[in-house]
Amino acid sequence: MTDTQQQIKNSRLILLSIVGIPVTVVLAATWLWYFVARGDIDLVSVLGTSNNGSLVQPARLLDEGELQVGDRAFHYNELEPRWTLLVPGGSRCGESCEEVLYLTRQIHLAMGKELARIQRFYVSDTAVADTHFGVTTLSDKHPAPLHFEQYLEDEQRGLKHYTMPSRHIAELFPEYLADPGTWYLVDPAGWIMMSYHSEVSYKDVMADLKFLLKNSSE
Repeated sequence: MTDTQQQIKNSRLILLSIVGIPVTVVLAATWLWYFVARGDIDLVSVLGTSNNGSLVQPARLLDEGELQVGDRAFHYNELEPRWTLLVPGGSRCGESCEEVLYLTRQIHLAMGKELARIQRFYVSDTAVADTHFGVTTLSDKHPAPLHFEQYLEDEQRGLKHYTMPSRHIAELFPEYLADPGTWYLVDPAGWIMMSYHSEVSYKDVMADLKFLLKNSSE
């Protein structure tokens, strides 16, 4: 084999490597996420991460719940990709509901420079205007407004509120039905990946968020 032929052969091998490596990475990532979503692989355990929430296994896709804003249905992936602190709700927002809304707001604000990479959702089977607000004093010790809609407007600026059929609330948020103090972390692709309950401190939640944001491109 001449030097020219050897150089051509080497060039072809380099070209195949350049093309093949990205394809291999994409295929490997797709394979890995498929098994993570099915619950066959505990990615958090594999990475050795000490998460403070409870990993949702198998993962649940938020878009399977028919999110609606007003009378319009939409998909999570229509929004700008962000990590989401999601609080489920029902026909009444009592003390545990208000406490979780307050907690998630404080966590969001405390994330500082990472604040723009996070958003907050309130998802309920009842329209905000029809939700009974069963609280007289807020978590910050201020008097509560009479109406839930007014509370969100005054105290939860930036929170996005959506409705979802009751059957999907039950399917996607069973931990919430068992414990009304439960809320969720949703990844930028719309997978409900972790649940938290009222006993988990805001510092522990922030530790999880900082790890995920550090190791995420979104």
